[in-house]
Amino acid sequence: MNKISSTSLIGGAVVVAMAVGLYLGVAKRGLAPEGLGMGLWRKIKRKKKPLRVYMDGCFDMMHYGHCNALRQARAVGDQLVVGVVSDAEIIANKGPPVTPMRERMIMVKAVKWVDEVICDAPYAITEDFMKKLFDEYKMDYIIHGDDPCVLPDGTDAYAVAKKAGRFKQIKRTEGISSTDIVGRMLLCVRERSVSDSHNHSSLQRQFSHGHSQKFEDGGSGSRSGTRVSHFLPTSRRIVQFSNGKGPGPNAHIVYIDGAFDLFHAGHVEILRVARELGDFLLVGTHNDQTISAKRGTHRPIMNLHERSLSVLACRYVDEVIIGAPWEVSKDMITTFNISLVVHGTVAESSDFQKEKDNPYDVPISMGIFKVLESPLDITTTTIIKRIVANHKAYQKRNEKKVASEKRYYENKTYVSSD
Repeated sequence: MNKISSTSLIGGAVVVAMAVGLYLGVAKRGLAPEGLGMGLWRKIKRKKKPLRVYMDGCFDMMHYGHCNALRQARAVGDQLVVGVVSDAEIIANKGPPVTPMRERMIMVKAVKWVDEVICDAPYAITEDFMKKLFDEYKMDYIIHGDDPCVLPDGTDAYAVAKKAGRFKQIKRTEGISSTDIVGRMLLCVRERSVSDSHNHSSLQRQFSHGHSQKFEDGGSGSRSGTRVSHFLPTSRRIVQFSNGKGPGPNAHIVYIDGAFDLFHAGHVEILRVARELGDFLLVGTHNDQTISAKRGTHRPIMNLHERSLSVLACRYVDEVIIGAPWEVSKDMITTFNISLVVHGTVAESSDFQKEKDNPYDVPISMGIFKVLESPLDITTTTIIKRIVANHKAYQKRNEKKVASEKRYYENKTYVSSD
């Protein structure tokens, strides 16, 4: 009996070895193994090769709309390669960027759905660049949103990719754009000078409720593109952006909080440093009312849900407390099992330790508070100052862009999203 079993096993091993050898030999020649049709063989081969997709953009004033586009693009394939358009190309096609290439690269690389990044990508997909994408980068498809991308000469920036049959469309994230954000800041600059004599209205409340008096009245706000946030937050979108898993039982949990308004490279870099100190990074985003009380009625520029989604999209962040309390209490530390509370050296206000009611009094007394050296000297105010310093150029850029924005919303049709 044992002899028969041994013989059977040896015979079976020989048959398997021969089959594998035949399979590999045929496969090398690009032919389908015997018994497999070419259609099934192609499917098997396709499963082995990851589907690579390409998406490009300026990613200026990067926001949750950009991140959602990248999330959707990544869902189309297995690997997402992102092209970041050069400063020179942006100036030639749209006007001056608010954030330079270095900062935009930091932002794009930090998005958790991005696998690779190509620096200094062209604004339009040319025949030569498309060939480079397919031959050198092994791309399968080129992706863009359902909003038109028109070159200065009026032609479609993705016409070449569409003609080649290698273009796929995703749904644009409505209610947000870089033009919209710049418009909000331009409106802030104008409103600030008259707010004291104009019923002390808070732009933050207007942003959060999705309307602007100037836009609705057809005033100067509409001309500069300040169609204030029409973002409609849904539980599904938050789930799509979330990691979906909590910390392990013995995880070293690091906590950092802030407004994270106009989410920028400075935010990304301090979150990266904070994440390196533990196993799980918990981020608290303060609500609109708290920020308005601490920073003035013209803050925040982005409302709570907009800011929270931008933070959630960052690969260094594990979880977000939406509407976190200003003060870090003992109860909060216990509830979330926080091991370390951190704060960067560069912030809108670095005088928190001098304040009568220091929001970090409790973690300081517990010996679990640490001030981190911020890698970049950038704050939300830095971004706003860039707009103010060159507001005429941005005003002109927005006036050109708002017309296409208006056409998109007037002519849009339903596009399903994942």
